[in-house]
Amino acid sequence: MELVRVTKVEPLEDFVVHIWFTNGSDRDVDLEKYLRGPVFEKIRNDRAVFRAIRVTESRTIGWGEDVDIDPDTLYYDLTPAWAESSEMELVA
Repeated sequence: MELVRVTKVEPLEDFVVHIWFTNGSDRDVDLEKYLRGPVFEKIRNDRAVFRAIRVTESRTIGWGEDVDIDPDTLYYDLTPAWAESSEMELVA
């Protein structure tokens, strides 16, 4: 798997952002499925907070120092961590 990081992010409508990656590709990504759990509550409920999205020092997208989304998850459209744990509970 190619190591791809984020170079730029721009909020669009709803929870969709346009993301530019280090390999030169770019795309629109709907972040709604990733914004689950208490850490994302303020981001989901306040559009101004959501629109404050930025590229972090670790070259992903985030809000502040402690809230971000893994760039591999974004680039490869991987299953969000919260969904994986839910799937595991269903299997058990």
